[in-house]
Amino acid sequence: MKTKKAFILLNGSAPSNFPDLSQYDIVCAIDGAYNYFEAKNIVPDLVTGDFDSINSIPTSIEVINTPNQDFTDFEKALQILKHRGFYHIDVYGGSGKEHDHFLGNISTALQWKIGLNITFFDDFGKYFFIQDRTTLNHVIGKNVSLIPFPTASEINTKGLLYPIKKGTLTFGERIGTRNKAIENEIQISFENGDLLIYISHN
Repeated sequence: MKTKKAFILLNGSAPSNFPDLSQYDIVCAIDGAYNYFEAKNIVPDLVTGDFDSINSIPTSIEVINTPNQDFTDFEKALQILKHRGFYHIDVYGGSGKEHDHFLGNISTALQWKIGLNITFFDDFGKYFFIQDRTTLNHVIGKNVSLIPFPTASEINTKGLLYPIKKGTLTFGERIGTRNKAIENEIQISFENGDLLIYISHN
């Protein structure tokens, strides 16, 4: 069964280049991100949010107003997509501009890491939480960082310049930034905690 893929544009810094949007089953603009789509003459399938930063609300595509202030616009969009059966979510515009929004987006992704496969992309790389293990392909020569939230233990890696064997990383003490892939396929696993993986584009 084909996994339904969703594209989300948040209202952070828009990327210099978009992926081929035709590969997605739904393209979503979150609140003010629609302003960018409108300026580029890109028509998304869905616009949602509390609409506090959108210039004009479209009338020819699906619009869902989500005024509930107990959740961020990003989280409310994830609720909609999960309800519709989307599991694979690619997010652009999640970083840049106001850093509290960026940190909030990371917090939301952490909350949803069990129910959804969320990957953030920007002009410099991609980043995502893993549940307990992952295999990454076509990464030789790229920077790979392991960021614990706040702690991850029994970490094992294969294919990195500085390997970790049964290691523990703790935010504020020791984190695994700026490692490098020395093989085209690398493996990362851990047993306890939460771990964010960042991979540079180059």
